[in-house]
Amino acid sequence: MSSLEFENLNVWFGDGPDRVDAVTGATFDVESGTSFGLVGESGSGKSTILRALVGLARNWSGRMTVGGLELRGYKRPRAFYRDVQMVFQDPYASLHPRQTVDAVLGETLKLHGFSDIDRRIKTLLDDVGLGPEFRFRYPHQISGGQRQRVAIARALAPEPSVLLLDEPTSALDVSVQAEVLNLLVDLRKERSLTYLMVSHDLAVVGHMCERVAVMQDGEIVELLGVAEMRAMEVKHPYTRHLLEASVGYNPREA
Repeated sequence: MSSLEFENLNVWFGDGPDRVDAVTGATFDVESGTSFGLVGESGSGKSTILRALVGLARNWSGRMTVGGLELRGYKRPRAFYRDVQMVFQDPYASLHPRQTVDAVLGETLKLHGFSDIDRRIKTLLDDVGLGPEFRFRYPHQISGGQRQRVAIARALAPEPSVLLLDEPTSALDVSVQAEVLNLLVDLRKERSLTYLMVSHDLAVVGHMCERVAVMQDGEIVELLGVAEMRAMEVKHPYTRHLLEASVGYNPREA
């Protein structure tokens, strides 16, 4: 069963002569429990698909479903935000600078109607590899990698089935990127999560995902499995260009 389905998705900004088509005719599905990657250069429409899904891009047409529920307009039912959560690119910008880690997680848990907040905060911190000493720190008191772990813990708090990952490691030092990616891999297995991941880094996608959609100028130009990508068994010249231009990408090591 597919957790996510997109059929002929179009997303645009502005109207009339000012209209900009950001996504055109995107069609793909993400099977429950799998990880799917959207790759392409900046401005190709990858993140716009995530924003349309969560209701942040209001102008869209086509069909989007989550767990069989067809979405309409830009307003989402309350249950949607419990089932679908997003991890953004910049962990510092996505955390309130005047809230402690405890407040960030506690507020999310209360918003979704959970009790036993104290126990759940301790469990969430443990699940993302942060000890109790981080609980009452502010974002500026912890590193970028630790902030992103807090952001992941916040996304996990409502116990979602789907995580949307928007370049989750691109703002981090290279030395900690692998740690965060491996954490996400482990969490998907432990919690049977479904991932829809945006990245410009083919090595990251090769490590995280089973299937990939390659985007160029708002359109999906190729759908392929990661095994095909590793073997350079691609059909579209743009996909081949991305693979060849990817700095440090070794299909045998991804």
